[in-house]
Amino acid sequence: MTSTAPQETPSPLTADGTPAVLYVCAERAGSSTLATERATEEGHAFAEKHALRIVATITDPYGEPVPQKRNGWMRVREMAECGEVEVAIVRWPNALSPDHELRYPELEHLGKHGCQIRFSWAPLAVMAGAGATR
Repeated sequence: MTSTAPQETPSPLTADGTPAVLYVCAERAGSSTLATERATEEGHAFAEKHALRIVATITDPYGEPVPQKRNGWMRVREMAECGEVEVAIVRWPNALSPDHELRYPELEHLGKHGCQIRFSWAPLAVMAGAGATR
C-alpha cells in the first residue's frame, strides 16, 4: 500500500455471530502485499472458527508506533465506542504498536466500551482464550 489513508472494506452482513472488525496493519510502504493478504485470510479464518461476524476490514500501513496517530485504528476505536463491534481481530500485538507500553491504553480503551482485542495468529490465538483483555 502506498497511501497512508486507511482502507475500510465493508463485509457482507449476516445475522449470526458476534460483530467484529478485522484490523490489518502489516504492510510497509513499497513492500509486497503478502503480509496484508496473509493477515486478512488469517483473520477471516479466525472469525469463522470463533463465530465472529466481520462487519468491516480496516487496514493501515505499518510503521507508525502510536496507534492514535493512525486513521484506521481511530476508526476501530470509533466503532467500539459506538457499540458497532464487540471484538477487534488483530494478527499480533505489533499491529497495535511495536512499543508494548503503547498497546495497554488501547486495550483499556476498547475494554471500557465492551470490545476486546483477539489475536488471529495461531501461536497467540491459543493463549489466554484467544484474546487480549486488560
